[in-house]
Amino acid sequence: MPRSVNHVASRARRKKILSQTKGYWGARKNVFTIAKNILEKGLTYAYRDRKTKKRNFRALWIQRINAAARLHGMSYSEFMGKIHAKNVQLNRKALADLAMNNPDAFKAIVDAVK
Repeated sequence: MPRSVNHVASRARRKKILSQTKGYWGARKNVFTIAKNILEKGLTYAYRDRKTKKRNFRALWIQRINAAARLHGMSYSEFMGKIHAKNVQLNRKALADLAMNNPDAFKAIVDAVK
């Protein structure tokens, strides 16, 4: 009896990978074996960098808070220590946004914790 091969499923699997590599350069978009390797590597980078992005944004917020706090005569660590002591429920993202876009509100917070 001849061997039965499920061409429908294998073609669908290949098409799925090739559709995900659409827009890649050269053979990376249309040669299955190369596209499969490149896609796997790209997904690995995407997973890793979703974590890195969180790290980078936290660092940016800290820099912005530090710069704004120093305008009012405090260091970042001093400011955050007093914020936690006074139990102010604002996270770094919100504080950085206030520091950048609403300096008056940030000054009010600094005055409140001094």
